[in-house]
Amino acid sequence: MALPQKLDRLLTRADEIRHALGTADGSRFGTLSKELSDLEPIVAKVGELRAAERARDEAEALLADPEMRELAEPEFLSQKDRVPVLVREIRIMLLPRDAADERSAILEVRPAAGGDEAGIFAGEMFRAYQRYAERQGWRWETLDYDENELGGVKGATASVTGRGVFAKLKFESGVHRVQRVPATETQGRIHTSTVTVAVLPEAEEVDVQISESDLRIDTYRASGAGGQHVNKTDSAVRITHLPTGIVVAMQEEKSQHKNRAKAMKVLRARIYEGQRAAADNARAADRRGQVGTGDRSERIRTYNFPQGRVTDHRISLTLHKIERVMLGELDDIIDALIAEDEAARLAAEAD
Repeated sequence: MALPQKLDRLLTRADEIRHALGTADGSRFGTLSKELSDLEPIVAKVGELRAAERARDEAEALLADPEMRELAEPEFLSQKDRVPVLVREIRIMLLPRDAADERSAILEVRPAAGGDEAGIFAGEMFRAYQRYAERQGWRWETLDYDENELGGVKGATASVTGRGVFAKLKFESGVHRVQRVPATETQGRIHTSTVTVAVLPEAEEVDVQISESDLRIDTYRASGAGGQHVNKTDSAVRITHLPTGIVVAMQEEKSQHKNRAKAMKVLRARIYEGQRAAADNARAADRRGQVGTGDRSERIRTYNFPQGRVTDHRISLTLHKIERVMLGELDDIIDALIAEDEAARLAAEAD
């Protein structure tokens, strides 16, 4: 269907919903309200496009008048340039969306290769994401932070709550490589270490049905750096989902009940993501050539401290501001990844 026809149908549908809301009640009112809420940003953008097209055409008509040409030409050129920009924005808004994009997310950071240095960098990455979340106005809750003796982490997990969190963070999944001289290095040699990042859309109980009979729940004495109070009680919880073999352990809280609730939250997210991947394997393949698969086995980014640069290998983007990135200023990278993904999907749609 041609774009003008598609836009006319959207505007007509929005009008139909507004009319129907006057008599709708109960669940139908909620369903219609949600649909209208999804349509309104596109309707507003279409209004901008139509206004720009009218302004362009009116200014073009005045170009033939010698007395008006000088005034009309800047307006004509401005609106002429604006129209294709608005058309592209609308095409992007009309692209099929990942159903999970608007959800909150579970973020997990773990050291991989590199021993103690990997654990230290994993902790720094976790804090960088926390700062980024705060800059976005999202709510950050640390679910688990298993610290080691050197101030790094064996693993760290957070719940990041807000609208559109998963859409912004999903391309962070993968292997992140760091190159620098570790604090423990006495001869000044540069080491290469890696950490893995996983970003999962947060799942509600209605999304994933988990039977108690499918769970094995073990409680044990929590461990931690420095022998804190957590070592003195059996507050840690390990939940094994027998059908999938997924294991989640949680020990951040003093309360066994709270640790279990947090572990179930992570477990639901992992099961939900597994179901999504199984139902739509093409989701990762569609963007493999652009921003990668998002798989944790793929090296996606390098943080080179001696040269002060961060490079995202999927889109060949290099920024020479590593200190700012580690302070949570990830906007340039994340926005570029989103733009590349949108461009790839627009090209695929055109084909």
